[in-house]
Amino acid sequence: MLSVIKAVYQKQYRILVYFSDNKKGIVDLEDYIFNGKMKPFERLRSLDAFKNFKVDYTLTWGDDLDLAPEFLYFNAFKNNSQLSTLFSEWGYV
Repeated sequence: MLSVIKAVYQKQYRILVYFSDNKKGIVDLEDYIFNGKMKPFERLRSLDAFKNFKVDYTLTWGDDLDLAPEFLYFNAFKNNSQLSTLFSEWGYV
């Protein structure tokens, strides 16, 4: 089962995420936070709030806000054609 094992804030709305399959990649969440339709994520528009994440299987902001590891993985590696079958199985493409 895929999980986040470590995450390091980079800059703006980018986080370097280390996954349980030994891959790591940069996840840029700016478009998701500012243009997404998920109201709870609007509170992350403040960089101070955005930087205040924790790793608990995935990235969490408090007890009520998190992102699935698969969503983070897709965002980190969406341009990797070798993973397109996996992303299709997950319903991201």
